[in-house]
Amino acid sequence: MSNILYVTASIRPDADSVSKGLGQRLVDGLAARTGAGVITRDLAANDLPYVSAERFAANLTPAAERTPEQADLAAIADALIAELQAADTIVIAAPVYNFGPPASLKAWADLVARAGTTFRYTATGPEGLLTGKRAYLAIASGGTPVGAEFDFMSRWLTFFLGFLGIDDVEIIAADGIMGEGGEEKIAAAQAAALKLAA
Repeated sequence: MSNILYVTASIRPDADSVSKGLGQRLVDGLAARTGAGVITRDLAANDLPYVSAERFAANLTPAAERTPEQADLAAIADALIAELQAADTIVIAAPVYNFGPPASLKAWADLVARAGTTFRYTATGPEGLLTGKRAYLAIASGGTPVGAEFDFMSRWLTFFLGFLGIDDVEIIAADGIMGEGGEEKIAAAQAAALKLAA
């Protein structure tokens, strides 16, 4: 049976979050069509730690060689990486905050990027190890057009997933929703999410 990892990064409650609304429609549709199980990771609620020098060293130390303190520090990254490895499909629902990703999403990326586990260095450059997966990005933005030169959220996230070996990425966006026609833009994105999942 396939597995869906559903990652959310909005600070808003579910009922008020446009990105979560898009992501949930997509996840529900994909799960209904494929029978996949769903693991949900709410980054804003989980208060992920930022990478420190000690946590970085612990993450790179082989599990069998970690001290008890290092094992504690690496536990959250181990869990996040295991979720990614187990997933066939990844759905990331996130808003654009100040032209870029939410801090919690960047913290997640820093924790799951582990040399030798999710990517490796080769003679020709880094190689992603999480191949064969598909990702969907459900993005909401008040004013930044997704795909614009100053959209550092979707370009960064697409590149980062590709760095891990996940290069089959589809974007569903409700952008510019604080301007004129915001409700119509949200409705169009919701319809696109449902169509994509069908």
